[in-house]
Amino acid sequence: MSEKARKLFDALDLNEDGQLTRVEVITALRSKGPTLAARGDLPLWAVGDVDASSALFDAADANGDEVLSFEEFAAVVDRRFGW
Repeated sequence: MSEKARKLFDALDLNEDGQLTRVEVITALRSKGPTLAARGDLPLWAVGDVDASSALFDAADANGDEVLSFEEFAAVVDRRFGW
């Protein structure tokens, strides 16, 4: 799993509890997405609307427990973002 995935996960983990909720992903991508993209920590095309952020969450939530571990998150973003 990539260092970029770890950096992005940590940026999206707003309450720093080691897992991501749907609300965290949507909120963080909406507020931090453009800055993350400008720094190269997120592809610019990945800065989307609420539906796109929610779809990313759904794609990563492999076990359906409504929270993302780093492993779930990294498996999807590494593949989807080409890292």
